[in-house]
Amino acid sequence: MAKIISIANQKGGVGKTTTAINLSSLLAAAEKKTLLVDIDPQANSSSGLSVTNQQISVYDVLAGTKNINDVIINTFMPFLDLLPSNINLVGAEIELVDVEGREAKLKNALKEINTEYDFILIDCPPSLGLLTLNALTASDSVLIPVQCEYFALEGLGQLLNTINIVKKHFNPSLSIEGVLLTMFDTRLRLSHQVAEEVRKYFGDKVYNTVIHRNVRISEAPSYGKPIILYDAISSGAKNYMSLAAELLERNSIIVNNKQGNE
Repeated sequence: MAKIISIANQKGGVGKTTTAINLSSLLAAAEKKTLLVDIDPQANSSSGLSVTNQQISVYDVLAGTKNINDVIINTFMPFLDLLPSNINLVGAEIELVDVEGREAKLKNALKEINTEYDFILIDCPPSLGLLTLNALTASDSVLIPVQCEYFALEGLGQLLNTINIVKKHFNPSLSIEGVLLTMFDTRLRLSHQVAEEVRKYFGDKVYNTVIHRNVRISEAPSYGKPIILYDAISSGAKNYMSLAAELLERNSIIVNNKQGNE
């Protein structure tokens, strides 16, 4: 069974898509069969993996007009598949609003392919609407990127409240996978202050890995490549390698603990 992780934060520009692309590609590089689900109408995770102008997308899966197996595509990386997005997804929230079981559309679709992957990562839109609700309902856990800038903690309470609502009504087992500090600038006192506040608030849920500001990370999407294929020796690539290793280690510990308790 795949571990399903939503990458969510309703604030834009915090590194959700960058994390989705690079973490999924590095899990694939570690030979973990990985599916990246792009549920953001902006489709940046799709274009970041050189997939553009897709006629069919996750929208067709949510609308029930296509089977998920007919929409998933192989990427140029072994072990990494993509469920792409396109602009049609903009209308999904309006079209699904009166549909029974609307918040579980993605969950039901992923059940069909759950056993084929080790990890399924979902890149959420920068909102707490029906698309994000679908992602959280389908997920085992949530990875929350937090940028090391002013107002970083603003809105996090709202996200945590949404997570609690989803746990109460739709997905009791949903947990926080981890909190990732992004856009860290070692020269700025503010970055250190924000990191300290986030660690104080979330404790050991905060990853030891910190994603530093790095030009190469910003450039990679314009070439349709994850950082590992664009510049594998950059500090950005090393940061995401460290994150992938930490995520794998944490999940290995969880699996081992579960087996030990059985």
